[in-house]
Amino acid sequence: MEQRFTLVTLGVQDLEKCTRFYERLGWRRSVRAAEGVSFFQCGGCALALYPRADLAREAGIAPGGDGFGGFAIAYNTRSRDEVDAVLKEVRSAGGEIVKPAEEAFWGGYSGYFRDPDGNLWEVAWNPGFPLDENGVVRLPE
Repeated sequence: MEQRFTLVTLGVQDLEKCTRFYERLGWRRSVRAAEGVSFFQCGGCALALYPRADLAREAGIAPGGDGFGGFAIAYNTRSRDEVDAVLKEVRSAGGEIVKPAEEAFWGGYSGYFRDPDGNLWEVAWNPGFPLDENGVVRLPE
């Protein structure tokens, strides 16, 4: 198996509400997407929004409950100031700021938000993980 992933799928309660949230952030939905799911190209991978019950049924598992799901998706920025700008944009688009941006113990600056369906995102500037000209993080060897 190659060391990569191509798609992150978030199971959501309200597909249209979550789709509108990401569109208000300026993300463009793929026009060729299948019915009942929203796809967004995100650099070298994609984000899919899929009804939570349908995703659970497809995977053959129970839909589960609400609360912390044990993961967060990160959006890294090119600068410290960009973290604050992104979180402001998120708030304006209807996201909930869970933890305002602050200096992080690992030497960067980050904050957390939830999308309208409760999915946890980190917005971070990490001087040790700079982004290239295409917005791709290159981890140190």
